Parts: sequence; C-alpha cells; structure tokens
Amino acid sequence: MIGNPVTTRSEFAQNALGRTVPTMVNNKPQVPYLGVGQFRPHGKKAGPPLRSSSAYPENGDKRVADLETALRNAGLADGMVISSHHHLRDGDRVALLALEAAARLGAKDLTWFPSASFPSQKGAIELMESGVIDHIEGSLNGPLGDYCTQGKMRGMGVLRSHGGRWQAIQDGEVHIDIAIIAAPTADAFGNADGSHGKSACGSLGFALADSMYADRVIVVTDTLVPFPCIPWQIQGNNVDFVVAVDSIGDPAKIVSGTTEITRSPDRLRIAEWVARFLRESGIMRNGFSFQAGAGGIALAFVDYLRRFMKEDGVKARFVRGGSTRYLVELLQEGLTDYILDGQTFDLDGVKSIASDPRHVATSPFTSYNYHGKGNFASMVDAVVLGATEVDLQFNANVVTHSDGRLLHGIGGWQNCLAAGCTILALPSFRDRIPVIVNEVTTLTGPGELIDVVVTERGIAINPRRQDLLDRMKGSGLPIRPIEDIKKEVERICGGEPARPKRSRHPVAIVKWVDGTVLDTVWQVG
Repeated sequence: MIGNPVTTRSEFAQNALGRTVPTMVNNKPQVPYLGVGQFRPHGKKAGPPLRSSSAYPENGDKRVADLETALRNAGLADGMVISSHHHLRDGDRVALLALEAAARLGAKDLTWFPSASFPSQKGAIELMESGVIDHIEGSLNGPLGDYCTQGKMRGMGVLRSHGGRWQAIQDGEVHIDIAIIAAPTADAFGNADGSHGKSACGSLGFALADSMYADRVIVVTDTLVPFPCIPWQIQGNNVDFVVAVDSIGDPAKIVSGTTEITRSPDRLRIAEWVARFLRESGIMRNGFSFQAGAGGIALAFVDYLRRFMKEDGVKARFVRGGSTRYLVELLQEGLTDYILDGQTFDLDGVKSIASDPRHVATSPFTSYNYHGKGNFASMVDAVVLGATEVDLQFNANVVTHSDGRLLHGIGGWQNCLAAGCTILALPSFRDRIPVIVNEVTTLTGPGELIDVVVTERGIAINPRRQDLLDRMKGSGLPIRPIEDIKKEVERICGGEPARPKRSRHPVAIVKWVDGTVLDTVWQVG
C-alpha cells in the first residue's frame, strides 16, 4: 500500500515564514518555502513520452467502446496517477465515471490528480475508503476537503494553485500515468474543443498540460464530430483513446454560488470602494488591465468599474478571466479589447468564447506558470480576490475556515498575487467571526504580495506600498490601518475567534507557486 508514511517530528522543518511543514509527503521529499522569488530551479523540464504513430490505427480512428476498455488498453495498474480537469465544475460526470471504471478493473492505491474537485464528486470518498484512491493532489472542496481534514485520507492531500499544478507537471514533481479529459466536442482522432457541443464549458486550458505530459491520454466526449474538430484546444496527436458517452456533465452547473453577484448592501459597498480605489489611485486608465475573481463581491466590483470606465472614457487593453457575463459585457460594449480566459464561469462566457475571436482561451502555461519565461499574471495592473482570513502582516488564507477545516481550493488565487496591485475584497466578519486576525489559520499567500484589504469598515493599504498610500492622500475613501479595523470588528463580535483545536497530525500541505511548501493543514475533529 502506498499510504501516508509515518511522520515524526524530525521530519518537520520551519520555512521562511515560520510555518511548520513536513519535509516528506507521500514518500516524496519536499522543499520548505524559502521566500518570494528565492527558489530557483535548474536543469531541464520533464518531457512528454515518446510514441510512434505505427502503434495507432492508420485511419486515425482512436475510438474504443467504453472507459473500462480505454483504461485497460492504457495499462491501468495499482499506484498510478490519474488526472482530470474541472472546466465543467460541479456539473462534471467524467472524473467519477473514470475512477469508478478503474475500481471495477480492480485498481488500488491510485493518486487522483484533478485540477480541482467539487461536491458533486463526493463519491470519491467511497473509493478512498475501499482503497481504490490513496490520496488526492488537487483542490479539495466541500465534502472531500472535510474528509481530508478529519485525517481519513490515507495519503496526504497536496494543494496547488492552477499555475502550481502546471509547474508540478512540467518540473517532474508529478508524473501523470493516465489523463482523463472531458471534451464537449471531439473527433475520432482525439482533437477536442470545449466551446461547442451540448455540454460546452468554454476553455479546456487546465487539461492542456495533462494532454502533453501524460503517458496515456483518454478523451471522453458526448458530441463526436467528423474530423477535423475545429477549433481544437486539445490536439489529437497527444491522445491515445477516444470514448463516446451519453453525457459528460451538466454545463448549467458551471454556474455556482461563487459566480453570482452579491445582493448584500455591505458587500456592495465593498465592491464600490474597490472600483473607486482603482479610479482614484490612477490604476484605472486607458490601456490598463485587471482580473476579478468569481465571488459575489468581485462580480459587483466589475459592474461598478464598468460604470466608472464609461463615465471617464477609459478602455482596458485586456481583462483576465474566469469569464462571466460581466466581462463579456465589457467586451461587447467596447470597454476592453480582449478577454484572456483561463476558465469560463457562466453560460454567457461559454457563448462568447465560442463566437468572439477577441475572447481568447488561455492555459496556466501562458497565464500562471511561475517556472516559465514570464506569464500573464505579472502583466495585470490590478486583481480583486477574496479570502477566508487575513492577518496583520497581510498574509491571507483561502483554503481553510477559522476552525481549521479544509473546504476550499486555491484555484488561480496564488498566481494572481503577481499583479501590480493585489486587492482583497472581503467582509470584516462572517457569522460573527472576524476575518482580520493576528495570524491566519492556514497561510496561502504571503503578505508582501497583498497590497490592499477592502472591507465595509474601511480600506487598509499594506505599509510596504508607500506609493499607494501617497496616491490616496486626501481621498474621500476611508483609508485606515488594518489594526484599527481589526479592533473595531472585535468589539462588535466580542473578541478574536478562538484558535482551532488541531492535532499534530498533518493531513495536507499548501504548495507555493514555485513548488515549495508554504504551510500545513492539520487534522481537526
């Protein structure tokens, strides 16, 4: 069995931010976080496997009867790494179909390596309990995160950002044995596209690295078209087998609670203040760029910013997605030249990426990969994100709640911190639990990269950003020290929340964008 090795205190180290992290995870040595920009890899990237076209049908038809046949032909064996992507979000059906097919074939001790997981995939818990899956390396949302936090997963979870996942694949940290790609449209050769078909979900960028680096690649589609599938986001030259099924998922469930605009007056105030901050600081200007997350506050911010851009006659050169109808409206109204889209968050975005050449599908390689010769994230002027906690050093947490439970994934959040101005837009408390704390429960992003915290009780600018402090002198916005906001909120909520009671048993690690270990998630409950 490949399960989690016994971890002794000698197998822990303190990283550059003073967090205690394991130096061995799932039988692999780890490098503790060294600081922003301090870890420099060397050598060559991992290479895709060599294949010969003589091993494939001369007519190019790679179809097989079902997933079990595809997995058997791909050489499924115990202990393999099976990957999947999450562009269909909570509507995906393919990842579980593949894992259940692997179970029927008798596979054990698999590592599931999704770009993200969702509550709809909670059936993976049964597969972990039966020994089919040893552990998950990928975002652990909802029931899967809770299962991991309780220490029930045999191996340790490994949480990476979207860019960190690409980094792990290309650097050889994770070797994918079999990649499963849910494709809304595909041809028999394996060319695949996400923007057309009855289950269209937009971009397939998160599956691109899997298609390039995996030993074997299986495309699963519910819309098979004659060759060639145009446009193709996944090239058939990288695909081994094609499986046609009745349904790969429900695209309506791409939309979730995190992709709907807030209706809360307090949160709308936060969104307006963020937009005003960009305007008054001079960041909002002709040719600027921005990215907003998929939360309700971030979506409302885009709506406010759109009004200010119209009033001031300002046009953005590009906006970064996750795309939503709010970004699509900017494009249609001529307020931006391009949407550079990593994933599509609603059906308006899906329709736009399928029909408008200015709406461009991207991948983590172009957008977020830290071990490359640059990426788009560093070229964005401002990014607006959420968080579950932020502390007095501006460190932030997005993966656990204040009780220590692992309920969220990182997504592209860490990668976005490379923007010119990183803004966290968040309510000052949730369920009477303050969001600003002395020290975050789980460190997901270092404070030196977080510039501004906007709450309904004021705006805190990181003292490291003297330039922003100078620009906002005399502003009508409520600029306040973060310590003052924290004290006011604690008076309202009755003090700082109690620290979670955690064991000293690690259940998951949080990776930084360079592959080093930023923090540990500890067992609770």
